[in-house]
Amino acid sequence: MAGSNRDVICDVLMEEAFSDKNVVVLCSDSRGSASMTRFTKAFPDQFVEVGIAEQDLVGIAAGLAAAGKKSYAFSPASFLATRAYEQAKVDAAYSETDVKLVGISGGVSYGALGMTHHSAQDIAAMSAIPGMRVYLPSDRHQTRKLFEALLQDTQTAYIRLGRNPVEDVYEENNVPFEMNKATVLSEGTDVLLVACGEMVRPIQEAAKLLNSQGISTGALDMYCVKPLDKEGLLKAAKGKRLIVTVEEHAPFGGLGSMVAQVISANDPKKVINLALPDSPVITGTSKEVFEYYGLTGPGIVKTVLEIWKG
Repeated sequence: MAGSNRDVICDVLMEEAFSDKNVVVLCSDSRGSASMTRFTKAFPDQFVEVGIAEQDLVGIAAGLAAAGKKSYAFSPASFLATRAYEQAKVDAAYSETDVKLVGISGGVSYGALGMTHHSAQDIAAMSAIPGMRVYLPSDRHQTRKLFEALLQDTQTAYIRLGRNPVEDVYEENNVPFEMNKATVLSEGTDVLLVACGEMVRPIQEAAKLLNSQGISTGALDMYCVKPLDKEGLLKAAKGKRLIVTVEEHAPFGGLGSMVAQVISANDPKKVINLALPDSPVITGTSKEVFEYYGLTGPGIVKTVLEIWKG
């Protein structure tokens, strides 16, 4: 089944807001895109509409957090991670405020709107900020677990979500979730596939296809990009001949770079990074973009087989 991560976040925040009046949601003229319309109607006194002013969004969220509120600020990832970068660095992370920055319509979700609306650099940018945690949940069930956990802490975080419903990776009543720990989707002895966000479902599919072709393949859901679960990564990578990372991001500074850094320093072996190109992507829907660049189950299999047989 497929479901919307955005709707689940609204559900979780509404459930908490009934009993905790310190939960506040802020939007930059994006309540519809963030699926927060239900929240605004149910809790008008716990909602702030900032308008198209991302710097103000983060600054106000930090101010409210400094006054004891739990601030959840929603804005398109392409703008939140660029226009409000200084506020994210200084007002949120450096000031150690309880601000959760939720980048909606992340990656290439906006499709035909092009590079101005794509967020292919946000993982690198946000991860570079000291004190900023970075999460890319893979489906609605993991998203629920993540936001339930985020409500229990007071640390700054950036969470990136796609715009469209995504296929379930986990079963509703069987979500193996531990905060800041990668989730093992499958075991293998030859190849390890590592992904985050919407790329987790494709590596899950690719692992099954590769296993059916005699290449023992494991898959790791690294939803916690920062802090990166180094221990979990090294354990999953042990004994493998090839590591392949897959991400909806530019090829620099993202998940692939982080994984390669850990592997090269601790257990050197070949690491291949499948990502978006270092150029404006083609025009099309997310599905069309993913298919074009091989960021699908079959596309990942094709790349692995070429390397494996080469």
